[in-house]
Amino acid sequence: MREALSENPETLGVARDDVLSALLSSIRLSGSLQFCFMPTGDWQTDAAPSLAALSARASGTMPFHIVVAGRCWLKVEGQATDLEAGDVLVFPFGTGHQLGAGREGMLVLPTRDLPEKPWREIPVLRYGAEAEGVRLLCGYLQWDGLSFGPLRQALPKLIHVRTRAANDGDWLRATIRQMTDEVDRPRAGGVSMLPRLTEIIFIEILRHQIMMAAPDTSGFLAALADPALSRCLSVIHDNPKRDWSLEQLAAASGLSRSALADRFQAILSTSPIRYMRDWRLTLASMALATSTQPIAAIAYDTGYATEAAFNRAFSRAFGSPPAAWRAMARD
Repeated sequence: MREALSENPETLGVARDDVLSALLSSIRLSGSLQFCFMPTGDWQTDAAPSLAALSARASGTMPFHIVVAGRCWLKVEGQATDLEAGDVLVFPFGTGHQLGAGREGMLVLPTRDLPEKPWREIPVLRYGAEAEGVRLLCGYLQWDGLSFGPLRQALPKLIHVRTRAANDGDWLRATIRQMTDEVDRPRAGGVSMLPRLTEIIFIEILRHQIMMAAPDTSGFLAALADPALSRCLSVIHDNPKRDWSLEQLAAASGLSRSALADRFQAILSTSPIRYMRDWRLTLASMALATSTQPIAAIAYDTGYATEAAFNRAFSRAFGSPPAAWRAMARD
């Protein structure tokens, strides 16, 4: 019976970073929308904003807010939080929320006031007559990573990063300044530049959230904190197209096959082979949504010998066959 290899914090940190880097580099934003919101005086948004409603209808649609200047408050499920410049908010599951300043201020509905698309420049919405106020970059992200169960279960309802307080927040603040410059000084390509900058910020915030969260006794964070599982996940995410056997994964983890299977079941409620297949199907869903690759080729990359077998597995996992999924995603 093989025992787990001895660990030190540096070795575990490298393995955990490898998993996150491989996983997050595989999952890209499939869409986004950005606008600038500049209210002054006392104001408040609707308690059930349109972006939250959109998130409820479309899986993977996440509202976000970046406080560029000024102060305001956030209310989520009755809890109030003060926000300041440099704060970044992401709502992975589209949780309803409200923003505002002061008490009982004017109701502002920025999503209602957005101009019709397409936009040649990023919209700037101003409310109130005062010279100084709050400035926010707002919008939503369409992210297919939420279809992968272990990652979805690791995320909270709200990700809130205070970049002014973060030790590694300098480059995040610099990226936010660049986004603001793209709004203030529109240039050719600015509308396409903002989604890319937004994606960079989102991926780093997601990585920060996962790395900083306290691991529980089960779930994805617990698996990342477990030396053997972290090594196993690292080889799966580093080369997902390889047809890994349980014996090969056990060798990579430093455990016997039975010990690896038992630990996977206890912490991730699945088997190593099922985890690998689910991740491959997640990658297949993204390929269907973002590429023109034939379904037969995607089926082969996902590890299925026939397109029919892939269709059955994909339908069980996502509730519709690959061709219907592709059409729906593109709509």
